Amino acid sequence: MSRIALIEDHPRLAQLICKALAQAGILVDLFPRLDSAWPNVRDGEYQVIVIDRGLPDGDGLDLVRRLRSARHSTPCLMLTARDALHDRVEGLESGADDYLAKPFEMAELIARVRALGRRPSLLNDSGLHYSDIRLEPEQGHMVSANESITLPPAEMQIMLTLVRAGGKTVRRTSLELAAWGLGEAVTPNALDVALHRLRKKLQTIGSALQIINLRGHGYALKSE
Repeated sequence: MSRIALIEDHPRLAQLICKALAQAGILVDLFPRLDSAWPNVRDGEYQVIVIDRGLPDGDGLDLVRRLRSARHSTPCLMLTARDALHDRVEGLESGADDYLAKPFEMAELIARVRALGRRPSLLNDSGLHYSDIRLEPEQGHMVSANESITLPPAEMQIMLTLVRAGGKTVRRTSLELAAWGLGEAVTPNALDVALHRLRKKLQTIGSALQIINLRGHGYALKSE
């Protein structure tokens, strides 16, 4: 791995995280505030960004939203003491890729950072078609006819996997791997939440495609 950004204001915790990551061979740039982090993560070439939600100058999730609005697809791992389901869902819907509740084990943090770093880049495809939709990973768009909608990174990875399958069934574990890397999904129903949102977005842009659940087998794209 090249280098990650850590945005954490608690000095002791930041020191422990930096030390653990360094021992694992991962270089870290530390930022204690959003205002100091933003110009660096906006312009930097980080493989993963680890962000605390509770920062002195705001919610770390706001930085994720700004990154996604600016079409940055760098994987983001949220650190927070908030472990309620609605907080995790909010994080995923805002463009975060993974979520780790405090307190956590350093070994798990390292594993999740490595998993996100191994995730296929959204920039690998300039465009991908299936039936009446086109995916534009670099722009973060899903397009049908003259309508388009923005997909956060995890949802884009799920759609890329389904589109590449060309209507064939994709196992649940394969979709989770595509969306969140080799680590565990943020919550047991994280994939279900993402698929629910994707089904609504397909309807919003007027696509005839549906994401079908073939129980015991997986998921596939099928026309109505």
